[in-house]
Amino acid sequence: MTDSKQYERLIKQTEALLMGENNLIANMSNVSALLNETLEDINWVGFYLCEQDELILGPFQGKVACVHIPLGKGVCGTAAESLESIVVPDVNAFPGHIACDSASLSEIVIPIVKDNKLIGVLDIDAPIKKRFSDHDKHYLEQVVTYL
Repeated sequence: MTDSKQYERLIKQTEALLMGENNLIANMSNVSALLNETLEDINWVGFYLCEQDELILGPFQGKVACVHIPLGKGVCGTAAESLESIVVPDVNAFPGHIACDSASLSEIVIPIVKDNKLIGVLDIDAPIKKRFSDHDKHYLEQVVTYL
């Protein structure tokens, strides 16, 4: 699990990495790579961008993924619709979970919101149950503010 010191270092790295760069796709690409290198026990990390009434796959690290996710469907669509982060200890117990990779057992999704408008979501999967906590949510919510 990632401790507070690791997350604080990650936040500083994110800030430095994105300083002066305004291209959202480039920034999401670098942040997904940074998170993939930094976080332990994960098997997928990436972004979905909001377009009309669905999320469209954006930059990511991991196996191939679902391209279209309707708002309100699955963990990503639910977090996007509610504009609230979701920690799922066991994805198989989440009603309507969309299984892109059967190896994923837990998930965290952080909405990216600017001026009360949904930009997209950060989605991270893990091959173990109960990988994510409110501790992870707290720090990952800070990471997405730099986007």
